[in-house]
Amino acid sequence: MIRALLLPLLVVLLAACTRPAAERHDTQLVFGTLVDVTVYGTDEATAQRAFTQLREDFRLMHFMWHPWKPGPLGRTNELLALQAPFSANPSILPLIEKSLPLSQASDHLFNPAIGKLLDLWGFHSDEPPHGPPPDPAAIAKLVAAEPKLEDIEIHGVVMRGTNPAVKLDFGAMAKGLAIDRGIEALRILGVKNAVINAGGDLKVIGRHGDRPWRVGIRDPRGEGVLAVLDVHDGEAVFTSGDYERYFMWQGRRYHHILDPRTGYPAEGTRSVTVIHSDAATADAAATALFVAGPKRWPKIARQMGLDQVLLIDAEGGYHVTPKMQARLKYARQPERLQVRDPAAQKSQR
Repeated sequence: MIRALLLPLLVVLLAACTRPAAERHDTQLVFGTLVDVTVYGTDEATAQRAFTQLREDFRLMHFMWHPWKPGPLGRTNELLALQAPFSANPSILPLIEKSLPLSQASDHLFNPAIGKLLDLWGFHSDEPPHGPPPDPAAIAKLVAAEPKLEDIEIHGVVMRGTNPAVKLDFGAMAKGLAIDRGIEALRILGVKNAVINAGGDLKVIGRHGDRPWRVGIRDPRGEGVLAVLDVHDGEAVFTSGDYERYFMWQGRRYHHILDPRTGYPAEGTRSVTVIHSDAATADAAATALFVAGPKRWPKIARQMGLDQVLLIDAEGGYHVTPKMQARLKYARQPERLQVRDPAAQKSQR
């Protein structure tokens, strides 16, 4: 997600304090977090070319897709509000085209059109909100308007908004798309072994020497990791958690992952981790499953084509798919664990 703050890592690379000579890395602050590009077994000249290109690419994508600072997305939102035809910005169309089927498959639990709700809650700011929560009537008004991507008409390169409640914010998918593009650029440059780690959300190429890349999944309510797994060529691992951006008000936690159906922070979930070959899909899915919660996540996972999911519910219970369960090495054995196969949930409503 594109965020305004430097966030704690959701997933951290498990590496020795001293990097081996065959490993080179570059770090930049972009998308509201630290993005670390690590290459293994790559010569110095190729590594530096890769680092330079990705620095430029990521800075450009950050500018184009930022949800509240001046740029192409901000201008697009201004024009959508006018509900008149306009020429679509070529940097924004791919985001809409990528997001639309993901939003539909998630029953709109992943919904990039709810930017006004995020704004209302104060999450469109470089500073974290401190409360109080918004006026319930204002929340109810935006929810009743049901903003969604289908409210945008697109004919070729001409776009028009049909719902004044729509404000685009691709924070739940843009970081994944940026990582996908970064991985593609590394492959074109001839890099065979690498990982792009954006605040803990990552995708890998190849291996880390004689073993796969190895990552840990953060414990959403404690220090360290709750599980470790090996990540293989072309896989992405993304996590959404209620510990990322939030504020406390009268003893209650209000986090930034909003349920489009209620307008309030989604309940019942602490974190969701998804593995998928497409980082943008993994990014969007982690948000959608977080909102779906411990009861509905198998249905949404099946619709989104997911078979590797770990959800931690609000009571600390583990909900996991069989394929994910087979890969996880738990730091401590879960007290409550439920293994569910999304493909077997066809009758669930």
